[in-house]
Amino acid sequence: MTYTHTMTVDLSYDETVARTRKALAAQGFGVLTEIDIPATFETKLGPEAAADIGDYIILGACNPTLAQQALTADPAMGALLPCNVVIRRAPEAKVTTIQALDPQTMVQLSNTPAVTEVAKDAEQRLQAALTALKTL
Repeated sequence: MTYTHTMTVDLSYDETVARTRKALAAQGFGVLTEIDIPATFETKLGPEAAADIGDYIILGACNPTLAQQALTADPAMGALLPCNVVIRRAPEAKVTTIQALDPQTMVQLSNTPAVTEVAKDAEQRLQAALTALKTL
């Protein structure tokens, strides 16, 4: 089962993070959380673990309107929010990878028709954001 939308770009890690934030904002998503994986690994596991993972951030993106619709339809959907967007670049990599959770995962976990509609809208918006990364 594929559970993410994935793309790579020939941009630096920092440029990709900046463009991803901009592309998400253009689709109505705000970033509620940000997890710096190397910093966490360095603190908890040591500098070697941080170096091994390379550049890696998880952005917790949320479109408030879609989140409200999903939670109204099925309050348990909160366990899947916010939508995680990963930006990563392994040491020595030539490209940066962006991955977003496929909102259709929600549909597989909830049989509520309203969740199906929210997932469809969220998927279109996330796909548009990913596509925009090539042009921003």
